[in-house]
Amino acid sequence: MKLVLVEGDITEQRVDAIVNAANSSLMGGGGVDGAIHRRGGPEILEECRALRASRYGRGLPVGAAVATTAGRLPAQWVIHTVGPVYSRSEDRSHLLASCYRESLHVADSLGASTVAFPAVSTGIYRWPMADAARIALAAIRQAGSSVTEVRFVLFSPAAYAEFEQALGDMG
Repeated sequence: MKLVLVEGDITEQRVDAIVNAANSSLMGGGGVDGAIHRRGGPEILEECRALRASRYGRGLPVGAAVATTAGRLPAQWVIHTVGPVYSRSEDRSHLLASCYRESLHVADSLGASTVAFPAVSTGIYRWPMADAARIALAAIRQAGSSVTEVRFVLFSPAAYAEFEQALGDMG
């Protein structure tokens, strides 16, 4: 699997699937989630509502992933995953790693070969970027997916630098 780092806007990536750092409601929000819903259009929200009405009445669990259409985005699908809120007193790294593994499992079930990820949980959920990068890259490498390219789309030069450092440290 090829790992690629890109500084930019995830909603502009031409890939099979874009991963959304969603909240459990699946109804949109701020940050990456809001950007994906705004740019993707009402089709994404419509499918999210249907998921809430059927399989996820209580919301999508932390660490889980589910796919919808990508609407007007330059991708076929959006894979929504709910990252954990960072805690200094409780190790939730297994939940963050699960976001990446489960998203790749969903991508495999869809037949997606290229997937773009944001840095899950590093926005309002306050996960420290360096730690998030290490966890994300390790989870992707250990996932055993048939996805051929994983692209981490990082919104700032600082986030890009942290992922670049973590990738370098992994060899």
